[in-house]
Amino acid sequence: MIKVGDTLPAVTLMEFSEVEGGGCSIGPNPVEVATASAGKTIALFALPGAFTPTCSAQHVPGYVEKFAELKAAGIDEIWCISVNDAFVMGAWAREQKTAGKVRMLADGDAAFTKATGLTLDLTGKGLGLRSNRYSMLVKDGKVVTLNIEAPGKFDVSGATTMLAQAKA
Repeated sequence: MIKVGDTLPAVTLMEFSEVEGGGCSIGPNPVEVATASAGKTIALFALPGAFTPTCSAQHVPGYVEKFAELKAAGIDEIWCISVNDAFVMGAWAREQKTAGKVRMLADGDAAFTKATGLTLDLTGKGLGLRSNRYSMLVKDGKVVTLNIEAPGKFDVSGATTMLAQAKA
């Protein structure tokens, strides 16, 4: 399992872009984790699935709400990672109004999730292999803090915890 001091997995995530520009076409675009995290301080959080109750009602909205405070605390980017496809993440981004605040990154084949060792098997609930709920502060591709939730909990991976860690 990934731990503080480790480098993020060198995998490719996908991000749905609503507008063309900056080398991105409309639709799904690859995001090389190593390149995208280089030289940046990132508040990264992962969750079991788009449009699920806690993720939609608390997790993502908390980061959207605290965007300005996180930026002021030195966060360059906020990433949300979920084992969903880029089209679903794009639709969820629209619904959650994350544009310009939270990058909604799809881990469609769970490559990132598997590489971190933070998988959650929800096969019995019809959801298959998903990501555990967690957050991490990442600087230049290295994990500085890691906050892993207990099953079914939402206590330590929210924006308030991340803000306190970014300010420390």
